[in-house]
Parts: sequence; C-alpha cells; structure tokens
Amino acid sequence: MPSVLISGAGIAGSALACLLRAHGFVPTVVERAPGPRAGGQAVDIRGVALEVAARIGVLEGAREVRTRIRGMSLLDADGTEIDRSTEYALSSGRLGGDDIEILREDLGRLLYERACAYGDVEYVFGDTVTALAEDADGVRADFAHAPSRRFDLVVGADGLHSTVRRLAFGPEEDFTRHLGSYLSVFSADNFLDLDNWQVWLRDGEVGFGIMPVRDNSELRVAFGFESAPLPRDADLTSLIVDRLAALRWEGDRLAKAAREASDFYCDAMAQIHMDAWSRGRSVLLGDAGYCPSPLSGQGTSLALVGAYVLADELARAEGRHGPAFAAYESRMRPFVAANQALATENPGGPASEESGTRAKNLITLDV
Repeated sequence: MPSVLISGAGIAGSALACLLRAHGFVPTVVERAPGPRAGGQAVDIRGVALEVAARIGVLEGAREVRTRIRGMSLLDADGTEIDRSTEYALSSGRLGGDDIEILREDLGRLLYERACAYGDVEYVFGDTVTALAEDADGVRADFAHAPSRRFDLVVGADGLHSTVRRLAFGPEEDFTRHLGSYLSVFSADNFLDLDNWQVWLRDGEVGFGIMPVRDNSELRVAFGFESAPLPRDADLTSLIVDRLAALRWEGDRLAKAAREASDFYCDAMAQIHMDAWSRGRSVLLGDAGYCPSPLSGQGTSLALVGAYVLADELARAEGRHGPAFAAYESRMRPFVAANQALATENPGGPASEESGTRAKNLITLDV
C-alpha cells in the first residue's frame, strides 16, 4: 500500500495516521516539536466526530479524561458576578449532553498512543518539511535535519500556518481571512480556587475565560482581544502581559501567570478558505486546509471527521490519489462550510444552539 508522509502530529495528523494504518497504508508523521505537544485550550468532540473517535478507538479514553465543569459565571469588569448557569458553559455549550470537552493535549496523547500501538507507525519529532518535489512516481520530501525521502502521498495536517500548504499551494496570506481578534492560551496555578467552575469576563475590547483542569489543580486561561492583523514579528507575549495587567480584576496575577507560563500561546483568530485542498499528490487536512478558528468550536471535530473521510476515500480508491482527493473534497465541503459559518454567525458571541446542532451532524460517515 502507498506510503504517506503526514506533516503535523496534532489531532488531525495522529487521527489520520491511525485510520490510514488500519487500512493498510504506511504512514510517517513528522512534527516540528520535540515530542507530543502539551498545553492548549479545552476542545470539543461533537456530533459525528464522536463516532469517528469510537472507530479509531479513543472514545472511551476521552470520556475518562473529559473536563468536569459544573457551570460558569459571567463577571463584569470589576469581577462582580452578573449571571451564572449550571446548564451551559461558553467553552463547551450545553452541559450534560453526549458531546465531550477534553484538553487538547489529552486528546492528542490518546491519538498518539493509539497510533503507536500499531507498532509500525513512524513518528519523526524535532523536524519539518522544507521542500517537496513531485514526479510521476511520487514525492521527494526534504527535511530540515533528516535525509530526503520519497513518499507516494503527502498530507499537510500542520495547522493554520501549514508548511505543506505554503510549499504546495503558495503564501499563507492568499488563503487567510482574519476575524478581527487574537487569542492567547496559557496555564497557571489555580490561584482562584475554582472548583470545576468557569469564569468569564469582558472589559471593552478584551476578555477572558478561565477554567480549572487536572482535578482543579491548574487553570487554563483563554484571553482574547480585538485587533486588526499584527506584524509577523510582533512581541505577542509582551502585548498580552500588558493588556492583562491593565485589567481591573486579577490583572496583576494573570499578567504574572502569562509571563511565567511554559505553554504560552497566542495567534490570530483566522480562517483558511481555499478553492482546492489538493494539488497533485499533496492534500490538506484540518486547519491546514479549512481552519474554522476556535470561535467556531468545531476545529477538532473537523479534524477528526476530515481524517476519517480522507482515509476512507483513499482506501476506496486503493491509493489512487486523484479520485480519492476529489471524493474527499466533495464529501467534506458542505460540512466545512456549515462549521466555518459558526464563527461568524454571531460576532462577539457563540452561534445559536440550533446552528451548532445542525452543523456538527451535517455529514454521513458511511456512504
């Protein structure tokens, strides 16, 4: 069966590695980070993506380590509670349903361990693709550190700033739609003593959500602010620290936590829109091809479902990439469009529950 290079060992990349290996393909995953990535916000497995997780074999594990949030409080700029709910949380939606909220690193670990359990799925950490050269028989991939290798197919599962997309399709700015804001995520000690309870605060053009994780021993802070696109070399850490310090409620402690966090992350809220997700023997998966942004709440589900459909079509076509890639796009396009629309339906707030329910189930796995 064909050999497949997957760039990116995140949720999309590891899910695809599992699914391709189950179909008899030979996947190799290359990842820039030195190992499976830690940190990140809580993500959601929703609708049809739950069935994908079950078919991969990670659904029960995900349920075991899901977040246990009991509810949330909405605070004004001074930290005074103005509303609360035990039925709904902004990070995950309605509480008590079938959908699963889980830390990104926990889902990534489950998928990585599942892939490794096959015994012959290759992971190459601490490296990245630097060039792709396609011919009639395959693709030569050059790497920053490892020797060049040949593969039958290449998959870019390497996120919003995809290297494979840049190499195969062109500059990132040709496909990016900025959504007018930035998001920072980082960990901190639970200095608020939250007990499975979220707090959300809005102060003008900035705001944050804080939730406890790891049996309430740790906080994950998601801080957002409105902004036009910033220069690529902007010092986002200093910018976030300064904006946090200016908050009237807990600003000093949040700024200190951001400054000291080992997993600090910040990036633009943006979507990727492309006329085609494949070119020759290269194809894009998840955020690399159709990032919906965290504002949609559906990036993880798109990654899981996209991995399933891509692997399924490659298996149906017995590795013939032309028809497989075309069928993958045909099946995924309506699902992607509906889920990307969730991010823009209600600027400044979540999409309607009706829209979310429709979007998360708008695809059939068995065709």
